[in-house]
Amino acid sequence: MSSEGDAASFMARALELAERGRGRVEPNPMVGAVVVRDGVVVGEGFHAGFGGPHAEPVAIGAAGEACRGATLYVTLEPCTHFGKTPPCVPAVLAAGLARVVAAMIDPDPRTQGRGIELLRAAGVEVEVGLLATEARRLNAPFVKLTARGLPFVTAKWAMSLDGKIATRTGQSRWISSAPSRERVHAMRGQVDAILVGIGTALADDPLLTARPPGPRTAVRVVADSEARIPLGSRLVSSAREVPVIVAATDEAPAGRREGLARAGVEVLVLPEEGGHVSLPALMAELGRRRMSNVLLEGGGELVAAALASQIVDKLLVFVAPRILGGREAPTPVGGLGIADLAQALQAREWTLQRVGDDALIEVWL
Repeated sequence: MSSEGDAASFMARALELAERGRGRVEPNPMVGAVVVRDGVVVGEGFHAGFGGPHAEPVAIGAAGEACRGATLYVTLEPCTHFGKTPPCVPAVLAAGLARVVAAMIDPDPRTQGRGIELLRAAGVEVEVGLLATEARRLNAPFVKLTARGLPFVTAKWAMSLDGKIATRTGQSRWISSAPSRERVHAMRGQVDAILVGIGTALADDPLLTARPPGPRTAVRVVADSEARIPLGSRLVSSAREVPVIVAATDEAPAGRREGLARAGVEVLVLPEEGGHVSLPALMAELGRRRMSNVLLEGGGELVAAALASQIVDKLLVFVAPRILGGREAPTPVGGLGIADLAQALQAREWTLQRVGDDALIEVWL
């Protein structure tokens, strides 16, 4: 049996492999698997694309006869149900593996511990929980969509050292460095939807596409209660090439809605909340469509509303080493703000890394 340190390194490798499926497997989970015999890796695999083979049979196939008596390290409990591919538990048993180490239980109610039970009943030694926190974080969108029917929301912004997202005249291109912008474009190519408010759509006339394109083409969503987005905007003009949803309310005039629909935009009429589109209702609709990842790109009023309605799961804050100043210069979180420090939203965990000349703060709420 491998030492505890070796076991952690094998699971870390499985998590590293799983990451390769990001943007390609959703709404399925990212899964990696490593087959180890006598302390040596003899097979590896990961779920590479939605509808394709799962990680376990890929790793087993790579290991071949070396599976007999070996240990399988896998980031998620092997499944027991038929989907687009056969269940993985029979493949594990047929391979003759003696031991399975799973990072976490599959939250899918079709499996949810049943895979572990079947393996143990067949005489396979099973351990669960190695690098569980890392595994849950990797597949947080899958877990949230499976458990609550809602997408995982990441709010992103770039700001100066003094917390400004634009100058007092509205200039915001570019506060962050080129490597930071490249990171954002890569993220855009991995998510199901990109959400902005009408203020950002009017001020910046963004395109909100990934450049270069990634494995996914995100639906571009504008929270626009009165359907004010111009027909000549870049978002509307490109709606027939890349999908656009305008989330409006009954306050949106019928003529505007019809004009957007004729331009190829899907207009969603949702409940109103606090004078704006209900963000929980919008998330419920995106979840119904099996969207697991939403990237919220601002502006400040939308971010404030999203935080207040508790739909945000993670923040990505790019901090550029420059100072803009200006009492009228916009900040990333608008709204009324809090009156008492005791009301402040507290980050649960955060990490810091350097991206180009910027600092990237990743915050889990």
